[in-house]
Amino acid sequence: MHDIVIYGGTSGGVIAAVAAARAGRSVVLVEPSEHVGGMTSAGLGATDIGNKRAIGGMAREFYRALRCHYDDPAAWTHERRAEYRGIGLKDGEDALWAFEPHVAERLFEELLVGAQVRVERGARLDLERGVEKDGTRILSIASEDGRRFRGRIFIDASYEGDLLALAGASFHVGREANATYGETLNGVQVANATKHQFKVRVDPYVTPGKPESGLLPGVSAEQPGPDGSEDARVQAYCFRLCATDLPENRLPWPKPADYDERRYELLLRNLEAGDSLAPWHPLGMPNRKTDSNNNGAVSTDHIGANWDYATAGWSERDAIVADHESWQKGLLWTLANSPRVPAPIAEHFASFGLCKDEFVATGGWPHALYIREARRLVGETVMTEHHCRGTRKAERPVGLAAYTMDSHNVQRYIDSTGAVRNEGDVQVGGFPPYGIDYGALLSKRDECSNLLVPVCLSASHIAYGSIRMEPVFMVLGQSCAIAADLALERSVDLHDLDFAELRSRLIAAGQVLD
Repeated sequence: MHDIVIYGGTSGGVIAAVAAARAGRSVVLVEPSEHVGGMTSAGLGATDIGNKRAIGGMAREFYRALRCHYDDPAAWTHERRAEYRGIGLKDGEDALWAFEPHVAERLFEELLVGAQVRVERGARLDLERGVEKDGTRILSIASEDGRRFRGRIFIDASYEGDLLALAGASFHVGREANATYGETLNGVQVANATKHQFKVRVDPYVTPGKPESGLLPGVSAEQPGPDGSEDARVQAYCFRLCATDLPENRLPWPKPADYDERRYELLLRNLEAGDSLAPWHPLGMPNRKTDSNNNGAVSTDHIGANWDYATAGWSERDAIVADHESWQKGLLWTLANSPRVPAPIAEHFASFGLCKDEFVATGGWPHALYIREARRLVGETVMTEHHCRGTRKAERPVGLAAYTMDSHNVQRYIDSTGAVRNEGDVQVGGFPPYGIDYGALLSKRDECSNLLVPVCLSASHIAYGSIRMEPVFMVLGQSCAIAADLALERSVDLHDLDFAELRSRLIAAGQVLD
């Protein structure tokens, strides 16, 4: 029996586990894969923050440790620090917000070892019988291979929200209608989808101008629906690539075994029609590496291919991940090698490749897909656009969010002129940091009374687009651990904690709440 069982070794899960262990609690971290750190150690080195002052506690400790690492000249193996032209490294700052994946994973591992946290790897939750309950209390969780973990309080720190769903907590997948919470940026977004959009006209049919020939791969025959209306579609996923243009550390872009150029016809037509953008966003990381994200009308986001992922079983998820890997590898190989790609773009991509010294076990390819959004808890409090804009305040803040309301595209459709368009991209900011309410980490009282959720927390789709940043998950992971420790100490349910006492402990731990 453990005091605290944490499912999901994401950045938030690792911080929760270490915080709980430092408080003297017996804790186990149950991770479905072989890696810890989530996207922070899987290629997302360009930390999305919004306002760095919003990040405190152990999250700040982590980014300070990164700064210490790169302050050592020995850390610069492929370039000198004075030569670095990437992002994030500024004189006078105590932390660093740009880093190599293997460095982040090593720091997470060191935190876990230092706190003597027991980590169970390769422990995928049994999605049929993986939760044992008594009334509203979880008694234990079990992995597919039969490992069982008993505990007094449970934390679902996964990107998918599998534990909260099996525990009977309400959740939502997809986009709520604007009318649900009185929002303006939720639901279907055609008018707002101006970024990462087609700038030139691209015909969506296999034989241009002939609908009877069928649609190109990736284009939906369905119309999106009215702006602001609800749907079950999910914003696109991709792999965050760590690439390099340094020849001695560069691997060639791999061509997938199932490569089919027809999958990239939209890409090629878009380039041939005159879109001159190199379709990715490579931000400079230390040692001549990148964190490369989606950019443009057809890029690394595999739009429309992930809608079933959130509630799928493990085998179906594996197939979806493999499809994303094949798509993205084929995209990059096409950009570097196809004679239909304009020469400047082809030469640009041919000058890059995967890193020999990152993700070595998988040939330089990231070990995790970027699950931007899956299930979202519908809990005691639902964070909405109103909280982001500051027109509604969190009554019990346990951390701050500070990023733009950000959703990637969700689907491709045919517009009234017969051209292909992207739908779903929203990027609206301009607001100060805002509090995340404790109630957003709690399921409804009558559903589950000993569960905390720092990653798939209770938020509308568009509010989650602002909250879903890795440092925020770390902040909330620590707050969950502190809340769990206090509830065990006081022998009260999580829902009955005295917030004044919880707030005092959060502040003492360095959390920023205002």
